[in-house]
Amino acid sequence: MVGLGGALLAVASGFQMTRLAYEESAYEPVARAGSLELRQYAPRVVAQTTVSGAASDVTSEGFRRIANYIFGGNLGDRTVAMTTPVEREGRGERIAMTTPVEEVATGDDWVITFTMPAEHSLDSLPRPNDSRVVLREVPARLVAVLRFSGRVDEASRQRHTEQLLALIRENGYQPAGAPSLAQYDPPWVLGLFRRNELHCPVRVAERSWVVRESALPIAPAAFELFSGYASWA
Repeated sequence: MVGLGGALLAVASGFQMTRLAYEESAYEPVARAGSLELRQYAPRVVAQTTVSGAASDVTSEGFRRIANYIFGGNLGDRTVAMTTPVEREGRGERIAMTTPVEEVATGDDWVITFTMPAEHSLDSLPRPNDSRVVLREVPARLVAVLRFSGRVDEASRQRHTEQLLALIRENGYQPAGAPSLAQYDPPWVLGLFRRNELHCPVRVAERSWVVRESALPIAPAAFELFSGYASWA
């Protein structure tokens, strides 16, 4: 058993080192309540492409398009460093902004997103050769995050999305956009060691405090950060 445990630890460490080789989207941890985490993401520049089809197929196609861009498929034949994670969002998804929060997916369009390295601005990046790849700026935002492992199929994504939306509501927030799936590992990483996250931009729910000590314990500095948002409607 010790030998097996040591082997698993070594494998997990190897996968972690693979992730560390890539730049991750910059954020500050704000608060945690059980499995729910709040993060403040910095402004960023992203490359996006819209892919139509089944959820199980679109990520690989979107990855190929954007990988072609960052590996030289652009004006100037420049290489752009790869970052993590790869994000997938249903373009047709809508989130109700009242209680209860509901998710409805319509259509087959999915947006695949790569964050560009922090050293780049929108002006400094080369233009994509492929018109299906679009560069845009994403402003700073507060994001609720649910982390989980395993291989992700549509049933798993839906189940964890429902869990995330319920946690958001329970902690006095409401979605400010559609949830997106963030995947940090290449396809060959074993399911047990995969890092998957569901991200959903949030705002304070009406008629509630942004911080409730019983529901969302946070550090004093974080409380001070959010106290400007806390109000009774």
